[in-house]
Amino acid sequence: MVRIRLRRNGLKGQATFRIVAADKESPRDGRFLEILGSYNPRTEPFTFQVNEERIYHWMKNGAQPSESVAKLFKSVGLDERFARYKGGEALETVLADAEKYYAERKVDPKTRVAKAS
Repeated sequence: MVRIRLRRNGLKGQATFRIVAADKESPRDGRFLEILGSYNPRTEPFTFQVNEERIYHWMKNGAQPSESVAKLFKSVGLDERFARYKGGEALETVLADAEKYYAERKVDPKTRVAKAS
C-alpha cells in the first residue's frame, strides 16, 4: 500500500519536511516513490508547497495520506478540492482554485527561532 507522508530534512532543531509517496513498510527517511511537495512548520504561517495534480493522481489510485499529512491537507483545503475532483469537476478548474488559494496565502519567509529546551 502506498502512503503519502512526511520525510524529515534539515538540521537538529530546524526540521523541514518533504511530502512523499512511499510504500507503507519503508522507513520514514528511507525509500520513496516520488516527491510531491514540501512543508516548513517554522515559518508563520507554515510554508506548504505541493504538486496537487500528482497528489490527486496518487490518491485516485489508492494512496492514503498519513494522519499528519491529512491534517495539513485539511488545513489548506486540499481534501475538499480532491472531493470535488472525485465528484466529477474538471481537473483544470480545481487546480485553478488551488492556484488562487496559494496566491492569496501570505507566508513570511523568515523562520522562527527554535525554542531551547
